[in-house]
Amino acid sequence: MEKGGGVTAFVFMVIVQLGYVGMNIIAKLAMNTGMSPFVEVAYRQLFATLSILPLAYFMERNNRPKMTRGILFQIFLCSISGVSVNQITYFVGLKNSTPTIACALTNINPAVTFIMAVAFRLENIGVKTKSGLAKIAGTVLCVGGALFLSFYSGPVVPIGQSIIHWKFAERSVPSNTHPSLILGPFLLILSAVSWAVYLIIQAKVSKNYNVPYSSTAIMCAMATVQCVAVAFAMEPKLSAWSLNSELRLFSSIYSGVVCSALAFCLMAWCIDRKGPLYVSVFSPLLLVMVAIVSWALLDEKIYVGTVVGSVLIVLGLNGVLWGKNKETDVYEPEKKMAEPGMKMESLPPNPNAFSIVSPLRYP
Repeated sequence: MEKGGGVTAFVFMVIVQLGYVGMNIIAKLAMNTGMSPFVEVAYRQLFATLSILPLAYFMERNNRPKMTRGILFQIFLCSISGVSVNQITYFVGLKNSTPTIACALTNINPAVTFIMAVAFRLENIGVKTKSGLAKIAGTVLCVGGALFLSFYSGPVVPIGQSIIHWKFAERSVPSNTHPSLILGPFLLILSAVSWAVYLIIQAKVSKNYNVPYSSTAIMCAMATVQCVAVAFAMEPKLSAWSLNSELRLFSSIYSGVVCSALAFCLMAWCIDRKGPLYVSVFSPLLLVMVAIVSWALLDEKIYVGTVVGSVLIVLGLNGVLWGKNKETDVYEPEKKMAEPGMKMESLPPNPNAFSIVSPLRYP
């Protein structure tokens, strides 16, 4: 998996994280001005589809496998769990919380995926191994940190006020709107659960239809229809769909093009050379960056509960990733030593099977 390009891969992943920082801040501001999160998601899927379709056509037109009804149905399930449910709950959760809390709870994804994989008997726990114990401890810390962050706020951390506070952000916040310390985190956790379901289905799609641009384009197209239908049901007035505001237009295009098409290309390049685990370890960086930017530009208050919960989640994330990495170290040498045609019943499932990174996922 290691093919060099260490500096380039690092730069690419920092660019991806910066792109997601901008998405969280801009989307939050757009929704503060009155833009419906359902409409935001619908427009994102539309712009994402238009961005990815050319890539799918020109880069995979010569090696695209035959589409079957079974594969199409699996992609349809991925579009529901990995896009529609995942992004709607994330955006509504973001509207009812803060960018920092949203990014903190995103870090529980590996732990939730591990729990789902164990429940479906697609992952071994390995309680007698260090890697298994690390995954269990990491999962407990992630879940505990998420619950602590959701139900305890505590006093405000006395870090002062930023001298570069963005006055536009202050004007965009309605005076009668306050973050929900329960609804927002609950929806964000639900978003992580739907993402775990998506990964389990996507693992099968990748085996049968290994053309990521094409499968993503189809998924985005299906999700566009689904999200538009949900958005029209929730926001039937055409005025709610207006993009006359420059902020709303920019937020929709930015999230679709930068955080879907561009992010997918950069992450796919990094996965090909460094593996999915390398991409996953950048999640805590996003949390730190969003917390700093939100405090500096949006005057977001940082609570003790948010800090403690975030630290627990990041520690748990690193525990799960360390356990997966140790599994990889054991799995790969045994795989190379096995003779062709030999049954490998003693080997654990591929530890990278549920580390898939998709452009559809918010940080």
